[in-house]
Amino acid sequence: MTAIQTKHQPHDSPFYRHLVPAYQIIWPAMAKRRMSAVISSLKLKPQTRVLEVGVGTGLSLHSYPSHIDLQGIDLSDSMLAEAHDLVRKEGWDHINLTAMDAENLNFDDDSFDVVTSFHTISVVSDPQRMMSEMVRVCRPGGMVLMINHFRSNNALIAGVVDRAGAVTRRLGWRTDLELDEVLREQPLRLEQRYKTNPFSLFTVAKATCQPDLAEA
Repeated sequence: MTAIQTKHQPHDSPFYRHLVPAYQIIWPAMAKRRMSAVISSLKLKPQTRVLEVGVGTGLSLHSYPSHIDLQGIDLSDSMLAEAHDLVRKEGWDHINLTAMDAENLNFDDDSFDVVTSFHTISVVSDPQRMMSEMVRVCRPGGMVLMINHFRSNNALIAGVVDRAGAVTRRLGWRTDLELDEVLREQPLRLEQRYKTNPFSLFTVAKATCQPDLAEA
């Protein structure tokens, strides 16, 4: 989960610097097990090039195998500092962390085999642009993987959550984002869309990147 972004500019306000301790205490109990299970399900092979967009404090980093090449990016200096400390503490030499805008990734086209993002796309200013950037840097036939809250197809549930939208937007994230909206017109084939348990607010989405190019 990364800090909310204004259009093409970093946003690292005192609010987010103060958020880091609470984030580290509360969020792991909510999200770490889900991230770990989903990353494990990828069965990443040695030398796989992985990009995580919105790495935050590094909550997911223990879940990746050490035989891959992992690049993590985030805009929040405060959260990224925590992730850097974790990488140094663990002595991980397969992980590189960089401050970067999720809507303007400074990587060449087709740079990664897998692109992941956890609880980030609903806190950027332009989710479609972030999605386009994730697809651009993913090689044809590679995978894009997201975990995020997306607006429910159940009208009753969606209505309840929508009423909380005014509050959540003030805290930095939106509740009305729809998965179909994010994926629209992207060269992706949605392979899986599921929840890790029936009561979860969060959806796992796995998609193949540029499948037509990969199959040509």
